[in-house]
Amino acid sequence: MLTFSKFVAWYYTHSLSIFSDALESIINVIAGAFALYSVILAARPKDSNHPYGHGKVEFFSIGFEGGMVLIAGILIWYKAIEFFINPGHLESLDSGVIIIAITAVVNGVLGKLLERKGKEERSITMEGNGNHLMTDAWSSAALVVALLVIHFTDWFWLDAVVSMVMGTLIVWNGVKMVRRSISGLMDETDQEMLTKVVDILSDNRKMQWIDVHNLRIQNYGSDYHIDCHITLPYYYDLNQVHDEMKDVDTIINSSLDAPVEFFIHTDPCIPECCHYCSVAPCPVRSTAFQQLIPWTPENVQMNQKHALQQSLNR
Repeated sequence: MLTFSKFVAWYYTHSLSIFSDALESIINVIAGAFALYSVILAARPKDSNHPYGHGKVEFFSIGFEGGMVLIAGILIWYKAIEFFINPGHLESLDSGVIIIAITAVVNGVLGKLLERKGKEERSITMEGNGNHLMTDAWSSAALVVALLVIHFTDWFWLDAVVSMVMGTLIVWNGVKMVRRSISGLMDETDQEMLTKVVDILSDNRKMQWIDVHNLRIQNYGSDYHIDCHITLPYYYDLNQVHDEMKDVDTIINSSLDAPVEFFIHTDPCIPECCHYCSVAPCPVRSTAFQQLIPWTPENVQMNQKHALQQSLNR
């Protein structure tokens, strides 16, 4: 309905900037349909063909929408340049202003609701659609101001200028969406989540957790998968190791607002660990304890046990 209203406004005014706004709304409709399918698919449980769940489809969804947004922005630029070559005349701007103002308010409300719900559900598809609608709302609001200026000044060239600005903003928004899609599909490190996990582990650190290394985080829709290596005293039996790993899992999942699945590999300690191992009393200690090595986003990602000299060199 909103998209139809914008095309009605364009029909009456012949405004290129209103056409640009209407074109973006078409993208919203098509992308919204694909996003709905993605959200439904992402909510499906794991199965034998998708052992990590279906959450990755959300990255495809946001990339698809971003690609369509990019195409729309380029087309808007093309139409704006065409206007400068063959200028047109605008009509019934007062009607166009009213229609676009109404659509701006509706899109703003819907966009804010989608953004909020997307953050609550940790759905990048809903959040991305909300961001897109908010961008649409702000661009429509700016368009209303521009149309009012044109109405009172007869600066018809301003219509093409506003269209080019909108096209630029739309392209930029599309680039960000595609960038986010690629980073998710390529399992780019989520620095914010990594820092949270490291802080939680550090705050709940036990002396028998000698070090944590080779820690990696993957995002699958609203779920996270973490795999890491944890060094424990080599004389622990299997039951003790299991209990320690269960504690790590429980601490992380009770501290985060998103479900986390852990894959933990346990390493036995070696004599080189003694100088930063605070286990006491230790029946096999070969070197006196010197100092505890703080866990940081940098050293927990390294694929090797920690070393005191490396810590001192930082």
